[in-house]
Amino acid sequence: MHYFPITNPTLIFFVVLLIILFAPIIMSKLRIPHIIGMVLAGVVIGQYGLNVLERDNSFELFGRVGLYYIMFLAGLEMDMEGVKRNKGRFMVFGLLTCLVPLGLTYIVAITLLHYSPAASLLLGCIMASNTLVAYPIIGRYGLQRHSSVALSVGSSMISLFLALVMLAAFSAAYPVLNESTGGDTANEAALWLFFPVFMLKLSAFIAGSVIVIPRLARYFLRRYSDAVMQYIFVMAVMFLSAACSELIGLEGIFGAFFSGLVLNRYIPRVSPLMVRIEFIGNALFIPYFLIGVGMLINVRTLSQGPHVLWIVLLIAFVGTFGKAVAAYVSSLLFRLSKADGNMMFGLTSAHAAGAIAMLMVGMGLEVTPGTYLVSDDMLNGVVMMILVTCIISTLMTEHAAQQIIVQEKLHPKHDTATNDDEKILLCVKYPDIAPQLLSLALMVRNQKLNREIVALNVVYDDKESAKNREQGMRLMEQLQQRASAADVRLQPHVRLSSNIANGIKHAFRESAGSEIIMGMHVHTEVTQKFWGEFIQSLYNGLNRQILLIRLVQPLSTLRRIHVAVPSRAEFEPGFHRWLERISRMAENLDCRIQFHGRQESLNFIADFLNENHQSVRAEYTIMNHWNELPQLAANIGKDNLFVVVTARKGTISYKTALERLPDELQKYYSGKNLLIIFPDQYGIQKEDTMSFTEAQHHEESSIYDALLRWLHK
Repeated sequence: MHYFPITNPTLIFFVVLLIILFAPIIMSKLRIPHIIGMVLAGVVIGQYGLNVLERDNSFELFGRVGLYYIMFLAGLEMDMEGVKRNKGRFMVFGLLTCLVPLGLTYIVAITLLHYSPAASLLLGCIMASNTLVAYPIIGRYGLQRHSSVALSVGSSMISLFLALVMLAAFSAAYPVLNESTGGDTANEAALWLFFPVFMLKLSAFIAGSVIVIPRLARYFLRRYSDAVMQYIFVMAVMFLSAACSELIGLEGIFGAFFSGLVLNRYIPRVSPLMVRIEFIGNALFIPYFLIGVGMLINVRTLSQGPHVLWIVLLIAFVGTFGKAVAAYVSSLLFRLSKADGNMMFGLTSAHAAGAIAMLMVGMGLEVTPGTYLVSDDMLNGVVMMILVTCIISTLMTEHAAQQIIVQEKLHPKHDTATNDDEKILLCVKYPDIAPQLLSLALMVRNQKLNREIVALNVVYDDKESAKNREQGMRLMEQLQQRASAADVRLQPHVRLSSNIANGIKHAFRESAGSEIIMGMHVHTEVTQKFWGEFIQSLYNGLNRQILLIRLVQPLSTLRRIHVAVPSRAEFEPGFHRWLERISRMAENLDCRIQFHGRQESLNFIADFLNENHQSVRAEYTIMNHWNELPQLAANIGKDNLFVVVTARKGTISYKTALERLPDELQKYYSGKNLLIIFPDQYGIQKEDTMSFTEAQHHEESSIYDALLRWLHK
């Protein structure tokens, strides 16, 4: 045993990786949440267990990062629109989950444990807060935006904030209240100045974060697309916010959570950047934090006598009971299900490193010279309470998540997306545009179906075909890497064809596609036509949905979507398909969407969103005639996306004003983010049918248009 504890950094990291690897395997066989396995492994290998590892600075550093990561992810994945709609519930549950444990703990500490009022208040502040130890379980079940989860996360931050403020005020007031220090005039003056100064610093921190971080994020994410640079930028923002939070007298976890809230809308849930953030945190930093928490727990204290066991049980019971009362009373007030109440209790009942940090504050406060406010009994009781509450929290959260999933399966909501025949065909050619097209596909795809995306590159069958085919294969490899980073399957396809439009149509049929996403014509050196060489032939010969996109800045930095809807669009077969895609994009980008159209069409759109996408922040503006389209350009900013829903000739929503669409878009919307949608027009594909009444070829402009332009000159 003289080889232990291990001090070699390489071996320490190796042992930690072994625990991270095998703990989930062993715990899954025992049907126990693997988070408990991480904490218990820390107990076993720590200095109070087998003393295999010493809790060196690496656990302090990685543990702090892991704690910040948990809080940052909680803010990053919150449903901000749900928070705004239910802010009253957040405040009620936040106050209950803070004040109920605080009051119960204070009373029990004075009456049963015979602690001093100051020590009882300190213990109450510790029990009023909580740490979202079980939050990684939520990600595994995909419930990050469930109402009870968002309610629990938001109220946890409220209770944590109140507990930290009370602790900071208590630390400032303690020299005045403690008779042994004399309570001089200087201390009394500092106490009176504490709250005004603290509120000033807090206001400056919040205002600075809300003003500076969004501007930095938009500037950086627009100009730099490198995956490593974006990740480092996000981490730098998180740590800067945590450091500033500590400077104003709050724990860094508050700053980490707040930075997640501010960056929420700039990092979509389906983006590769979000996948990287979650992957690195869940693979390394969060497990490191959980193991470090376990290493703090001294199970041997339970053998010191019934007095210590009584303190541990009492502290753990009172704190947990207070959180349970707050959770279940709130669920009754809000008329939520039992599973929601279990989830609220599970997420808010755990205490971890935050409790240790608050305990350390009390250990620095002297009662008498050489005697401190926190006794050994209180220290042991709080540390053991951490283990008990972590186990209760993870077990209850796992159980509640399974209950919610079962309920949703038994009582599914009406969702047109579940019956979607979605199979997206991504037509790519230019490397500078292809990543934007993939980002759009990730925004509009149905995550529940989790179907693959087909990426197509059509190469002209000429003497340059071998060279162009090789370039297409390299482009496909790059797209596959980007799709893999977002955990999405992508099927690459490079084919030769003497006609690009025919090649796309044949590939569309072969892949059983439902819609096409492709870039707009931007290379004017090839042809001056607005639609390019083959797009018009494609949308006239294919009656399925086509999305044409032109972006001048990344999708993730857009702040508003404007949608121009033609009259009678609600009667087209593809109405719900394009509306579903646009709604998903608005949800994933967390941006506002404004529809422009006739009142009848807007009513149909509002009904669809209220039933299927309640979190979408939609606005509706009357546009009585399609001639008003140029007037909308004045309201389209650089960080806005203008969506035009058009129609093919001979369909119910087609109008002659659509013939001027290319000229109007070139004149009024040049340099703006633009998306043109050709909806499904028939229930089945009819591109191979032929009749005397339907033309087989369409020119972009007729001879009459050319004659009118000549006369105008």
